[in-house]
Amino acid sequence: MAGQQDRTRGDAMTHRRIARRCALVLATAATLAGCAGGERGLHQFSSSGNGPDAFAAMPARPLDMPQTSTLPAPTPGAVNRADRDPVGEGIAALGGTRSTGGIPASDAGLIAQASRNGTAPGIRATLAQEDAALRSRSRTLSAGGWLRGSDRYFRTYARQALDADAEAARFRAAGVPTPSAPPGN
Repeated sequence: MAGQQDRTRGDAMTHRRIARRCALVLATAATLAGCAGGERGLHQFSSSGNGPDAFAAMPARPLDMPQTSTLPAPTPGAVNRADRDPVGEGIAALGGTRSTGGIPASDAGLIAQASRNGTAPGIRATLAQEDAALRSRSRTLSAGGWLRGSDRYFRTYARQALDADAEAARFRAAGVPTPSAPPGN
């Protein structure tokens, strides 16, 4: 009888070891699955505070049921049934009014000063290509950045960031009158 109790006790311990190992394997798999993912954006949009959720304030129209279940034929250039005037609705949601178009007279001097040396017609396409190349290089160089817990956006563009205090000191050293910089966040 004592031998049978020892064997039963031994079987129970073996089952516990197997259960612990299975639990460890499952916990490891769940942890690694949380690390997996496809293409991530540059910013991490998870909330880190108790502030309001900006997307919760977005107004939405009630759903409507179409009269038939057949899809309408595609009409290129036609108005979208869901967003009849997306720009106007966006402006209204933000509390603004639609502008009449063109450059306001109050901004004419600013535009003239900014374009005094000419403008490059394909600048947006050029910047998009250069930015895509920078992101591609950054993605391969900072694959382990998730360990530091910082935002990919700031790591990607860190070399292009301007140090306001250092620039103000440089201008002051050159004798340029410089206003004080606002305090950092």
